[in-house]
Amino acid sequence: MRLSRYFLPVLREDPKEAEIVSHRLMLRGGMIRQEAAGIYSWLPLGLRVLKKIENIVRREMDRAGALEMLMPTLQPADLWRRSGRYDDYGKEMLRIVDRHERDLLYGPTNEEMVTDIVARFVQSYKQLPLNLYHIQWKFRDEIRPRFGVMRGREFLMKDAYSFDLTREDGEHAYNRMFVAYLRTYAALGLKAIPMRAETGPIGGNLSHEFLILAETGESQVFFDAAFHEKDWAAFDIDYDDRAAVARVVEEFTTMYAATEEMHDNVKFEQQVPEGRRVSGRGIEVGHIFFFGDKYTRPLGAKVLGPDGKEVYLQSGSYGIGVSRLVGAIIEASHDEAGIVWPEPVAPFQVGIINLRQGDAACDSACEGLHDALEKAGMEVLYDDASERAGEKFARMDLIGLPWQVIIGPRGLKDGVAEVKHRATGARENVGLEQVGAYLAESWRAHEGMVWQGRLSSYGSR
Repeated sequence: MRLSRYFLPVLREDPKEAEIVSHRLMLRGGMIRQEAAGIYSWLPLGLRVLKKIENIVRREMDRAGALEMLMPTLQPADLWRRSGRYDDYGKEMLRIVDRHERDLLYGPTNEEMVTDIVARFVQSYKQLPLNLYHIQWKFRDEIRPRFGVMRGREFLMKDAYSFDLTREDGEHAYNRMFVAYLRTYAALGLKAIPMRAETGPIGGNLSHEFLILAETGESQVFFDAAFHEKDWAAFDIDYDDRAAVARVVEEFTTMYAATEEMHDNVKFEQQVPEGRRVSGRGIEVGHIFFFGDKYTRPLGAKVLGPDGKEVYLQSGSYGIGVSRLVGAIIEASHDEAGIVWPEPVAPFQVGIINLRQGDAACDSACEGLHDALEKAGMEVLYDDASERAGEKFARMDLIGLPWQVIIGPRGLKDGVAEVKHRATGARENVGLEQVGAYLAESWRAHEGMVWQGRLSSYGSR
């Protein structure tokens, strides 16, 4: 993609309304535009990141056996009245009356609707287990939307819902999602620490939230440094093997990890040696719940069991804030110059900078490299703007592409381009013909370095 054909409205100055780093950099980097309080348009660069996160989440849900569907943004109020949540949910729910005087709401979550669907079409235990998910826009009328996409009113969310015959089956479904979340965040280039959580308005008696570390995090967190040492990507697992899945969950839940609301300092000091006690700030990027028959009973979701008796289904829900993750990743991975994208979610993998646009040799070398890298399957943004080199460097650092390839007259005399790794700042001269192979090899060598650097910044408590 040539920058001259792309829509990238970067800003030179920090927007006054931006209170935190991710909001500031997303606005400055031309990723989003605010349309109303807590409501944003996603511009091309931001949408590329959003779609990458969405596709990784989708892949891991599919691997865990969940089935994708799509439910509407508007829901009948009667479903929520039946569950008892219509009045209880509060003013965050946007209530609507259509032209026929029917009460609707813009869905903040989908427990009621998906349970009603299952109640209508699932009658036998032989149709179980079942896990349905969708990736859909939600709306919660926050009294004070702030922090950009981190706490907006409209947001993109993946929510999955499991339905099982017995509590034992339901807890296995919960464990499957727990492990799937670990895999999902690892695939995104993140380490999201699971912590036992309050269930809030969703309800139930078993819940974990997943938090990534960031200095601007909304929650104080306390955890065992052993989390740093774990290989978060090593979850090539058979989801039908209950014992294996349960072992992973046990491994991650026996280490101490708690938000300030759930923190017990006595237990923390008893369970974690002094040298491994870590505290920091965390951003919630996922929340899972198991709530038994809380929704299936009032909404009539029951089946005939193997003994011919009717049984209310056991269910759970599992959310990941897809749009929120964009901001959370930036909060956890940035520097003074701009965003530092982990490779899996970067909008483009490589940025080519032409230091002398209009020079025949530079233009030819840049265009040839751009076409060759794209042909090799790489995602490339070629800065072919007629601007000063300093402006190009600043823009490329701001949008945070993992690799920059810098081509100018001086290097071309020696047949080389300068390759810069955005996360470390390391630079190396590479022969023009070898740039593609160099980048492919370097991606493997640098995998995970961004997060290792961020994690090491948190000292012992």
